Amino acid sequence: MIRPTFQTRVVPNHLSFQYREDGEWVTKTAQDLFAGKKVIVFALPGAFTPTCSSFQLPGFEKNFAKLKKAANLDDIYCLSVNDAFVMDAWFKDQKIKKVKHIPDGNLDWTRWADMLVSKVNLGFGLRSWRYAVIIDDMVTSQWFIEDGKTDRAEDDPYEASSPENILEYLGS
Repeated sequence: MIRPTFQTRVVPNHLSFQYREDGEWVTKTAQDLFAGKKVIVFALPGAFTPTCSSFQLPGFEKNFAKLKKAANLDDIYCLSVNDAFVMDAWFKDQKIKKVKHIPDGNLDWTRWADMLVSKVNLGFGLRSWRYAVIIDDMVTSQWFIEDGKTDRAEDDPYEASSPENILEYLGS
């Protein structure tokens, strides 16, 4: 089991995300998503990428009820540096019903979380490093960050932020 890093940070109320709902643009702030709730946000490099589509997103969907119970969660969110159209299409393609998405196309959250990395060596541009964080009423506590965070990383580790690792930690 990989243990989390404990880092308390207050999520800024003003961080905002652009969603598409009923053909209209809707802005949701961090306050809208996280105030008064306990959630997990897991971040990944990109929609439709192999590890994200084969393991991480489906793993959180599959383990949704177990995670909610183990951590007394209200919601689980998937954050990616993609726009609302891509996130909507990816969630439909993956048949995701329980996990909610956060489109971070402007990288505002990713910069705030200090998880921005350059993957220009792979043709991906700027992306989020892979991690998960527990947020309780706008305050972060436990961060499950993959090892090796650096620009132009050749590896894309997936262990610390897996739902299985988080469940193992919460059960201990």
